[in-house]
Amino acid sequence: MAATKFLIWLVQSIFLNLLMVGDELDEATRERMQQRAEQLSQEMARLLQELEQRSQEQRRQEPRAQEQSGFSWGALLFAALQQWQFWAIAGVLVLLLGLCWWSGSGGKGAVSQPASSSDEESSSSDREQVEVEEEDDDDDADDLGRFFEEHIQWPVQNLATECQVVKDLVGDLLRVLQVLLSNSFFPVLQPAIGVGSAFEGWSPDEKGIIYRLLVPLRPPRGHTFHLELGTAGEMPARNFCIHVELVCTCTREQLAENTLCFLHHPKEDLRRNQDPSLLRTLCTGSYLDAEKTARCFQQLVKAAWVVLPESSNHRLRVLPSSRSCKFQVTKDGKRSLLIEMIFGVQQGNSGIFLSSQTTEAVSTPSTMWSESYAVAEVKFFRHMARHAPRDSFHLKCLQLCARILVGTSFSTYTLKTVVMHLLTTLPLSGWRRRDFLLRLQDIMRYLRCCLEEKRLDHFFFGNERVPEEIVLPPAFQAAEPLNLFQSLAQDPATYAEALREFDELQDRLTRLLIYGC
Repeated sequence: MAATKFLIWLVQSIFLNLLMVGDELDEATRERMQQRAEQLSQEMARLLQELEQRSQEQRRQEPRAQEQSGFSWGALLFAALQQWQFWAIAGVLVLLLGLCWWSGSGGKGAVSQPASSSDEESSSSDREQVEVEEEDDDDDADDLGRFFEEHIQWPVQNLATECQVVKDLVGDLLRVLQVLLSNSFFPVLQPAIGVGSAFEGWSPDEKGIIYRLLVPLRPPRGHTFHLELGTAGEMPARNFCIHVELVCTCTREQLAENTLCFLHHPKEDLRRNQDPSLLRTLCTGSYLDAEKTARCFQQLVKAAWVVLPESSNHRLRVLPSSRSCKFQVTKDGKRSLLIEMIFGVQQGNSGIFLSSQTTEAVSTPSTMWSESYAVAEVKFFRHMARHAPRDSFHLKCLQLCARILVGTSFSTYTLKTVVMHLLTTLPLSGWRRRDFLLRLQDIMRYLRCCLEEKRLDHFFFGNERVPEEIVLPPAFQAAEPLNLFQSLAQDPATYAEALREFDELQDRLTRLLIYGC
């Protein structure tokens, strides 16, 4: 990939110098240059493919791979240098694209003509407004990110609209369920909170978007929840158990009609006159069971759906899921939305929840609930959206980098953690569209440094840079940073594979910037 890496450097350097040009091109010249640029683009792509094929053939023909381990990369570079047509076309193409793009901006970077004497009586407010507009225009003239925004094939998405549709639909479902369960002793459902990449404002792909919502659960009357660490002495622990206990309601019986105290009324009266307690329905032993909870609400969602007006022109299909309620809603047999309701119990008044969904690859006991930071992460990105510049590209950077992770061991959560660290380290003014390439470089460089150190700190543990509006449990603030790359430090083979995959990520990103897809 030496040729593609060199070409990206060439694009950046020529474009940055090209913006200093002050002569405008006429319309006919610009059209001819655009046509020529398209022809050269096709020729450059053909030559690049030919170079890569020749390099692969040379690698297959090497008789002694160990003695020539450093030759394959050099062979590609040497072959590229021999193809003078490639570099000539590449240079001309970049110049033409840059000139076409700059001239198409309508000369926004040009300095305005001095005002005539008749205009000198204009108010100072008008002059200030013009100055502000000129500053914005100058920013546009130096905006290399605009070229890549138009060049890259971004997923066609309308996340804000569809997220609102999903929230409204799930809100209607929950209101029906609250009525159905009002006289029972099932957990009390709270308003759903949108979580995950879609509700954070980005998604790596336009297909297969899962709209996830966390539904907080509160104990029903006569019950209380106690959160217990899954592993004694480990702080912070990743898994918890939710211990369910009965509490006396004798003093409140008069306020709640037909409610009997589970602790002090005869069992026969309770069995005849009252629904069973939560301990007898959704618990295993005295602990809330995530799998029982999910199965129960899957059936309840089916029952509640027929009551909704949407059921007349939408079709609901509940999908298999052991620890959540996942379903697909289809309108008129065309547009489909994939929705997943996850159940959680809040830790105090913080943005950290215990979630029914687990990310563990191994089998997790049904009474184990994983610690989830999804709500805090959504709040973080909303905070950034309020404080970042209007044309901030931090979500575009995240979206673009997530596209190159497919088929590797790197998760989108790893990448999101890197971006969150950088968002609180670099000035938000540096995430504008014109800084797109620089921020991509920072993301890859930060990830590389973390790999070399075999350490990537979890964003919410022991991090003083977390925005104050995100409430965390006191233990988080005093905790030692949690290393997300702990497995790399423990397994040399996994570490070597991660380094190899990182090089592949760099190549993928380079190709994505060149070809746009």
